[in-house]
Amino acid sequence: MIDTISLLLVIIGAVNWLLVGIFQFDLVAWLFGGQGALLSRIIYSLVGVAGLWCISLLFRDRGHAKM
Repeated sequence: MIDTISLLLVIIGAVNWLLVGIFQFDLVAWLFGGQGALLSRIIYSLVGVAGLWCISLLFRDRGHAKM
């Protein structure tokens, strides 16, 4: 469950950075009252923590079947 939520947050963050990079438009800031708004900062923090959590996905045993 935490993995799925983390991946969704990371995807949201990636889409937001794509919009910033291409259009100079920060969707999170626009939706939640600017970059300095408390809610925006919470979203940015959650996306950051989710990104750190997703690092652990790289090192987990996925149980691949051996042939």
